[in-house]
Amino acid sequence: MGVDFNLDETQREIADLAREVLGREPDPATSWKALGRAGLLTLAVPEDLGGAGLGVLETAVVLAEVGRVTAAVPALETLALGVLPVARTGTDHQRRALLTAVADGAVLTAALHEPSAPMPTAPRTAAAPEPDGDGWTVSGTVLGVRSAAEAHRVLVPASLGERGVGVLLVDPNAPGVSLTPTRSSAALPEATLRLDGVRVGRDGLLGADETGRVLAELYRSALVGACAVGDGVLAGALELTAAHLRTREQFGRPLATFQAVAQQVADVYLAHLASLAACWALDSPVGTSDGASAADPAGPDENADDIEVAGYWLAEQALPALHTCQHLHGGLGMDIGYPLHRHYAWGRDLARFVGGVDHRLEAIACIPS
Repeated sequence: MGVDFNLDETQREIADLAREVLGREPDPATSWKALGRAGLLTLAVPEDLGGAGLGVLETAVVLAEVGRVTAAVPALETLALGVLPVARTGTDHQRRALLTAVADGAVLTAALHEPSAPMPTAPRTAAAPEPDGDGWTVSGTVLGVRSAAEAHRVLVPASLGERGVGVLLVDPNAPGVSLTPTRSSAALPEATLRLDGVRVGRDGLLGADETGRVLAELYRSALVGACAVGDGVLAGALELTAAHLRTREQFGRPLATFQAVAQQVADVYLAHLASLAACWALDSPVGTSDGASAADPAGPDENADDIEVAGYWLAEQALPALHTCQHLHGGLGMDIGYPLHRHYAWGRDLARFVGGVDHRLEAIACIPS
């Protein structure tokens, strides 16, 4: 039996609502508030905390719509780097504190990269327990933290010495945190964070976990979120390209009728379908093959290879597909008054966000057989 990758009725309604909200509110700050009022930021938040109690795929639908129109809102950060890992791995207290804050419009983000080390499994950033047992002290440097300056909390991977690795919940306004603003290709806000003896309370270790499970879940959520946004970015670029080709002529014929042009569009569309199929496959909760729940993915991770392959596709194939869209537009694609250049810039940022092609290939090679 084939796999049906069509959206169900609920997911179609979510997509339509997100598209309506983003189309109605061009200002990013206003759009962010409107997404919150529409309940689109809390789809994966449990119902007892005021959310919809839905899953990864519904969240991915929203992220794809954000990418489709390249809306400069902190959706990838808050939903994929915050809501998903907190909802799936956080303690009851952490979920209540952080997810209800998102419902009120708070931004969450994560620090995924250290110098020369994207998504490290053994972070150089280090956390030591306070002598009185009342929390942790964190030190290290992390790069390219999206929306760091406006975040309520930053999820920071850290080594815990003999106690393994974990993810710390750091307040970016805490003493010992310094932010150096940086800019992305798409001119979206990022920062380098330097942590110098930053204190984190006793509830600051996400999930109270010291085995690396939470860190792995954070990275999986980041890859899924980036692929969902990338899917939307490419879909939006394809829509612009198709509309352009229908109205342009060469030698008295619409450009869309030329076989070479049609083949290029087909290649882009097939790449879009590959990304979409990968995102759908990733919605299965980690480790459910033996009965483990999404909140406790302790079973075998049957989806790790799918997630890593999807991340590799984003790093390797998205930019060539977007380049094809640029080529089919000619000079118009580079006009800053025309939206296509934003799609290419977002594609560059997403490829960097997942660590680049070489890192993603290495990640695939390291998957246990």
